[in-house]
Amino acid sequence: MKNSTEISWKYLSVPAQPGKKRSERHNRRLAYTDWGDPENNHVVICVHGLTRNCRDFDFLAIALEQDFRVICVDLAGRGRSDWLENAEDYNSAMTYLSDMECMLKHIDRQTAHGRPYFYWAGVSMGGLVGMLLAARQRLSDTYQLKALVLSDIGPFVSSGILSVFATTVGQDPRFRNLDELETHMRSTALPYNALTDAQWHHMALYSAREYEDGTIGYRYDPAISSGFHSSKLKDLDLWSYWNRLDLPVLLLHGGKSSVLTSGIVDKMQLHQPSMAVVELTNIGHAPMLMDTEQTNLVRNFFLKIRNRA
Repeated sequence: MKNSTEISWKYLSVPAQPGKKRSERHNRRLAYTDWGDPENNHVVICVHGLTRNCRDFDFLAIALEQDFRVICVDLAGRGRSDWLENAEDYNSAMTYLSDMECMLKHIDRQTAHGRPYFYWAGVSMGGLVGMLLAARQRLSDTYQLKALVLSDIGPFVSSGILSVFATTVGQDPRFRNLDELETHMRSTALPYNALTDAQWHHMALYSAREYEDGTIGYRYDPAISSGFHSSKLKDLDLWSYWNRLDLPVLLLHGGKSSVLTSGIVDKMQLHQPSMAVVELTNIGHAPMLMDTEQTNLVRNFFLKIRNRA
């Protein structure tokens, strides 16, 4: 098995603005990491939260790579993926859906032995992207998601919760060194993030962007906050997409989460009674899929689906 220091980023060229005519588009790059056997046609796609990046999944990828190929993606404007020319495109679901469909097609073309079986693990926003893709897959002959893991996210997020994110998203603080950035991360994180010192350091290391003047900032485009202005905030309601899902789902629910409430979880189960739910006590938003308990839950769930395939 590889470790984090042995993994480097790969890049996929995608159209920059899906809503424009092809002649007006400028290609940009999506960054990703690629773990496991490239000939394995059981492929787990991992997608991070709002301001995070693909290296959050190093711990999960190490746990999965013996049985799966694991592709961990930096969404547009995050990590080492290119920033968008038009900040408003960060607010369009189609930006992320078209990017991920390009990634799935890319993996499909690489798979030598039959069509790939795709599995999805998404933390917070990454889970929403997976949910929307799974709801759309009846329209696609290119990909089929076999299973979906959601970390502390459902088809409804209130405007009040979104306003909490608005207080920190888009700020562009600068720090003298990595230790200062890590301290800032810990102080601004939502409550009940049960991470070890090693995990916090890992997140800080791959969240850091060094500027020409020697200062360090966060590795994401501050313009992703364009949709979080108070005048634009409204409830995020995706129940119609949730009700279309027809695949196995595992929901990891942070017991202390204010983003995903017990009432939302109950309603999710009402519409998807076969969904498996694991409540992680004393953890808030969102379980980062780093510790052994969480990675084992994901691995065992995916292995059960793989064995059926």
